[in-house]
Amino acid sequence: MTSDAKPLTRRGVLAMASSAALVAASPIRAQSAPLVVVATTGMIADAARVVGGAEVQVQALMGPGIDPHSYRQTRSDIVALTRADLVLWHGLYLEAQMQDVLLKLSNRVQVVAVGEAVPRDSLIAHEDYSGKFDPHVWMVPDLWAHVVRAVRDALITAAPDRADLFAANADAYLAKLDRLGTYVAGVLATVPEASRVLLTAHDAFGYFGRAYGFEVMGIQGISTESEAGLSRIRSLVDLLVRRRIRAVFVETSVSDRNIRALVEGAAARGHKVQIGGELYSDAMGPPETYEGTYMGMIDHNATTITAALGGQVPPRGMDGKLREGF
Repeated sequence: MTSDAKPLTRRGVLAMASSAALVAASPIRAQSAPLVVVATTGMIADAARVVGGAEVQVQALMGPGIDPHSYRQTRSDIVALTRADLVLWHGLYLEAQMQDVLLKLSNRVQVVAVGEAVPRDSLIAHEDYSGKFDPHVWMVPDLWAHVVRAVRDALITAAPDRADLFAANADAYLAKLDRLGTYVAGVLATVPEASRVLLTAHDAFGYFGRAYGFEVMGIQGISTESEAGLSRIRSLVDLLVRRRIRAVFVETSVSDRNIRALVEGAAARGHKVQIGGELYSDAMGPPETYEGTYMGMIDHNATTITAALGGQVPPRGMDGKLREGF
């Protein structure tokens, strides 16, 4: 790892922010130039690219496999943030290690916590922290639509002369999200009711479970910063054996160590549990792939869960292409 990738201290962050802000403030950006947008997560960056189209240049700080709960900004992140026309972050305490930096940055750059646009009565309260909520709202397209509208509004505020374009792009994308939500609900409904148990590495699927009628359990809590103790592992092995659960799932942004401990523990007691597949929880797939888009991420998750738990997988995905391996 290069020195550029090392996390900064708070003093270092402020020093970098001050010097980079002076550099960024000197040139006058042409009205016709694309807006420079920096987003914390890939999901937010994807929404900004779709809504902004050719009028935006978007950079995501967190790529595939990155855990936003524990991510700390680097020197290059600070430079990118301070040079941006617009910074989009999720909020709801998802980027816990970056929150102070982002709040301070809002004094000199337009910074918007787009996840905070989801109505409070639609959020799931955090079990451990009063006044905080489960941030994983992207798991349900109907909830993510609130975030897309917030991205649209932030772009319009940053470039009001392009408001009509941003609004039209957002309307088209929201229509696609509506179709995605209908499609996912239909696919998951084919899973037998007795099999609708989703056990993953951490509690990223609470909104998913509420929307689609699945019992959801995570080895860790809502944040991957929480630890899974031996007693938690033992109790989940007991549950797997007692209820004859057939599959558990790993996540691309969380270590599979605890999930494999469950599989081995159940096997030691005579019950075979398979790893049903890899789900995208806190990050999307690789760039330039279907799973590297929000639509593809959600389609992939619904397909993987449906196939592993005994449902019927359609031969084609939301993108119209034939699926492989199903």
